[in-house]
Amino acid sequence: MLKLNSIENIQLTSQIFLKPEYKIHDTVSGNKFRKLKYNLERFQSGDFEGILTFGGAYSNHISATAAAGKAFGFPTIGIIRGLEVSNKIELNPTLLYARKCGMNLDFVTRQDYRNRHDDFFNLYLRDKYPNYYIIPEGGTNELAIKGCEEILDYQDKIFDIVCCSVGTGGTLSGIINSSFPHQKIIGFTALKGTFLKQDICKFVKRSNWELCQDYHMGGYAKVNLELIKFINEFKLEFNIALDPIYTGKMMYGVFDLISKGVISDKDKVLVIHTGGQQGIEGMNQYLKSNNLNLII
Repeated sequence: MLKLNSIENIQLTSQIFLKPEYKIHDTVSGNKFRKLKYNLERFQSGDFEGILTFGGAYSNHISATAAAGKAFGFPTIGIIRGLEVSNKIELNPTLLYARKCGMNLDFVTRQDYRNRHDDFFNLYLRDKYPNYYIIPEGGTNELAIKGCEEILDYQDKIFDIVCCSVGTGGTLSGIINSSFPHQKIIGFTALKGTFLKQDICKFVKRSNWELCQDYHMGGYAKVNLELIKFINEFKLEFNIALDPIYTGKMMYGVFDLISKGVISDKDKVLVIHTGGQQGIEGMNQYLKSNNLNLII
C-alpha cells in the first residue's frame, strides 16, 4: 500500500485556496497516487506478474506507475506512443526517469496506439505480456475514480466551487462523486474536443459540474507566452510550481474567470493541484529549442 502524506489546504488569496495533492507522496505525484491506490490493491491481491499501462512521451501516468513499481519492487511495462521517440530516451526526462525506475518501455506506432482499445491489439498485448495487470491510459478506470473520490474531505465542505484540471476525466469524476450538494465543480480541459463530457457521464450521476474548454491554449501540450508568464509569476508570488499541461492552464482559467466576474467574488474557491511538475523539464526543452522564455 502506498503511504499517504498528510496535507493541508493553502490559502492563496482571500477567495482562493489550493489543495496540494502533489505533496501526498514523494515520487507518485498527485492524482496519479489516487488513481493507482486501489488498482495496486487489485494487482497485489491477484496472480499478476507486473503492471502494464499506456502513455505518451511525457506522461505523468507513465512516470508515476514506474515510480510505484520501483517502490514496491514489481515489473512495469509502458506502451509508449510513437516509434520516433524510441531512440531519444536520453533526451526525454520522463522516459529516462521511467527507465531508471525499471520500467520496460515498449514503443508502438501512433496508429497502433490509437487502436489500443481494440480487441485485436489487446489480445496481442496479453499474448506478449501474459499475467500483467493492465491499467488504461491516464490511469482512469472505476478503481481510479474510487481513489479520486478521496481527494475531497469533510473540511472542504466550506467551499462553493471546486476546480480541477482534466485530462482523461477520471480525477474530475471522483471529485464530482464526493462533492457536497451545494458545490459547483468546474473541470478545465487540457484537450480540445467534446468527447470528455460523454466519458465523464459514464462514471457520475450528479449534475453539479461543468467543463470549461476556454483555456486549453490550442490543445494538449500547447502553450503560449501569456501562459508561461502567468506560471512564472505564480511561482514567484506563491512559491508553487504549476505544470504547463494541466494545472497551469486551470489556474490561469480560475484567475481569469474571477477577474471577469464569471466566478463571483462571493464564492469561496478550492483548486486541486494534481501534480505533474515532472513535465516542466520536458516543456523547457521545447521552449529552449524555440528560443522562448523558460518555466522557472
